[in-house]
Amino acid sequence: MNQGLQFFKSQINKTAENSPSPLMRWLNPTLLGAEEGSVEMELEVREEITNVVGQLHGGAIAAIMDDAIGATMFTYGEQAIFTTLNNSVEYYHSAKLNDKIFIKTFVNKKGKQIIYAGCDIWDFNKERLLAKGHSTLLVKKC
Repeated sequence: MNQGLQFFKSQINKTAENSPSPLMRWLNPTLLGAEEGSVEMELEVREEITNVVGQLHGGAIAAIMDDAIGATMFTYGEQAIFTTLNNSVEYYHSAKLNDKIFIKTFVNKKGKQIIYAGCDIWDFNKERLLAKGHSTLLVKKC
């Protein structure tokens, strides 16, 4: 098992307080699972990430997706920098203050220079898909 995936496996059922990403530490989701090319997390909707009507802010959803997909890249254990070239988000339903959401990332295609990845955000019981995102990432070997 590579070091990146090994780190994620050691963090299952823990919050992101040890994440190298300042945004991930601030969001502070709980890691539920990790495999090469995929992570699963839960997050409680806090006031700081809601909009004026108390629903999970669309910009916060995009940030959650971008950082979760970024974290997923490290499950490969490669010495590389993964730069987001493009993000697209489709919004379907809302979540409100104190709701728990379920976040799952996946990789559609991993090339040597370009990766196509995605992220689904569900209500915690996985009954309602809240948003679906897709990203294109550039791989820069270190």
